[in-house]
Amino acid sequence: MKFSTQILRLVDIDREKYKKDIKKAADLLRCGQVVAFPTETVYGLGANALNEEAIKRIFLAKGRPSDNPLIVHIAHRRELMPLVSSIPVWAIPLMEAFWPGPLTLIFPKSDRVPHVTTGDLATVAIRMPLHPMALDLIDCCGFPLAAPSANLSGHPSPTTAEHVWHDMEGRIPLILDGGKAKIGLESTVLDLTGEVPILLRPGGVTQEMLQDVIPEVQIDPGVGQPLEEGRKVRSPGMKYRHYAPLAKVLILSGALQKVKDKIRCLYDDYTALGKKVGIMATGETWSYYGDRNSKVVGLRSEPATIAAGLFDCLRQFDHDGMDIILAEAIPACDIGMAIMNRLGRAAGFDIWEV
Repeated sequence: MKFSTQILRLVDIDREKYKKDIKKAADLLRCGQVVAFPTETVYGLGANALNEEAIKRIFLAKGRPSDNPLIVHIAHRRELMPLVSSIPVWAIPLMEAFWPGPLTLIFPKSDRVPHVTTGDLATVAIRMPLHPMALDLIDCCGFPLAAPSANLSGHPSPTTAEHVWHDMEGRIPLILDGGKAKIGLESTVLDLTGEVPILLRPGGVTQEMLQDVIPEVQIDPGVGQPLEEGRKVRSPGMKYRHYAPLAKVLILSGALQKVKDKIRCLYDDYTALGKKVGIMATGETWSYYGDRNSKVVGLRSEPATIAAGLFDCLRQFDHDGMDIILAEAIPACDIGMAIMNRLGRAAGFDIWEV
């Protein structure tokens, strides 16, 4: 079905119009439609998590493989119990520390959650977003929302309503515009269903933050490398090439001066071959590339700015028609782990050690 997609801007409007627009979105969701909405991480593509036909519309809009599980969003802790068959002991301190916020927890699912929502897994991924519009929308609906990122499958995730429009115009009826997403990377995903908690996808809640609450947290090997062939996908963002622009992405890793020198050489070599090349630089390194085509993604001294700017930078390079993007690696600690996870998957883990 082809839609005439509408954007409703929900910032800097009066309270009555805000409530009316939230209700309009909720009415569409009650009818089984798909609506894009803002969260603190990225924009989500929401549908009733308990309605199989509505969930199928998410997969259709995104072009998403059906074995890739969705994250279910709730507005209150009391909404958790009907969705899960049990609550592992680790969940309580984690929810108290990080909900609402950018942390998704994986639980054993209840029969109420359709298998289409969970990618045919016996588990369900749940989070409570830290964004007033997302919480108001879920409250107004009266049911949980399954919501992957609101982009075409495999593309860079959207951090603005304009990004959503670029991918979803004509595919969904409505986009709620809440301004730019604050964090810019999808939520951390932590599996609580095994003997110890396993970090499946790093995000705004870092490994270090998790281990301050639950020291037993371990990291899945798939965080820093492609998923093993034939292994079951337990979290979004694990199996398929994700977050990728149309351009080929190459990541350069090593001593920073050597990385900068190698990027300049590769840029000159590729442009001599007629390729359009872009450099994903940081504020500290941008001037070193001179008049070569480069964009500042953020500051190495403030990695959260790189997280917030990563997907937008990739989309800008696509808009400019780049063939190749040369990117500097950053240390994979704290939020840097999440940045390198996303950048690595965007590059198909094509990382050159210098």
